[in-house]
Amino acid sequence: MRARLILNEVGIGLRRNLTMTIALVITFAVSLGLLGGALLVRDQVDVMKDYWYDKVQVSIFLCTKNSDAASCSAGAVTVAQKDQIKADLDSLKPLVQEVYYESSAEAYARFKEQFKNSPIAQNASPDALPESFRVKLSDPTKYDVIASAFAGRPGIDNVVDQRSLLDKFFQVLGGLQKLALLIAASMILVTILLIANAMRVAAFNRRRETGIMRLVGASDFYIQMPFLLEAAIGAAAGAAVATLALVGVKVILVDRVLTPQFTITPFFGWDAVLQASVTLFVIGIVLACITAFFTLRRYLRV
Repeated sequence: MRARLILNEVGIGLRRNLTMTIALVITFAVSLGLLGGALLVRDQVDVMKDYWYDKVQVSIFLCTKNSDAASCSAGAVTVAQKDQIKADLDSLKPLVQEVYYESSAEAYARFKEQFKNSPIAQNASPDALPESFRVKLSDPTKYDVIASAFAGRPGIDNVVDQRSLLDKFFQVLGGLQKLALLIAASMILVTILLIANAMRVAAFNRRRETGIMRLVGASDFYIQMPFLLEAAIGAAAGAAVATLALVGVKVILVDRVLTPQFTITPFFGWDAVLQASVTLFVIGIVLACITAFFTLRRYLRV
């Protein structure tokens, strides 16, 4: 009987404040959707870091006849210098996991393939692209060991850590995630204010019913329960809409658009969507119930 009465009160409250309920659901959907998007961006950054940092290399570019570095003052790298560099790299194992030598012709062929649709490829020549050693490290964070051993040596133009280039890219993605979190936090603040206002209006409209329940000996929790359930239902509905939006992003944007076009990098899976969805439901319902509880303590006094 008590459960039926509480559910009946919830239904009456939702119908009576239908416009407010719809606004609450939409606001929750937008704020939680932004939060879910930020969580997916975080997961995507983690996936890309795991993938690319495992493939990161240190590139040791050798001198050409046109190099202007101080270490290239004697001209292009000699065969003896290349052999010594290769031997020194092999001596750094197991830190140096793999060493690959790329000739100017191979570098030119790779350049033409990468920029085949760009006008820049028409102006390049094999002589403009230097020879290089591509070094894969067992621990990419120890780039300084390679840099200190080879940078500035005769025959070496410069030493480039691909990890530093990736870090800049990931910093951009991290900035987008922080922006999404900031917008989501602003929307969640708006949602909290809307919940408080909805509970205040609901408590005022049903002050007669709550007064009668108080007179017959109903406890505070029993009186507050219908209001808390209304807030929780609104939050759950908003979280459900936000979850559908995340599923749409995964199915349409990621699986159908991005994955076929960007085969060079992996994307987050359904486990990330599921984890984000559960997080949205938990945060939404808990936030709604806490806000409603503290609001009702003030406005549900009879």
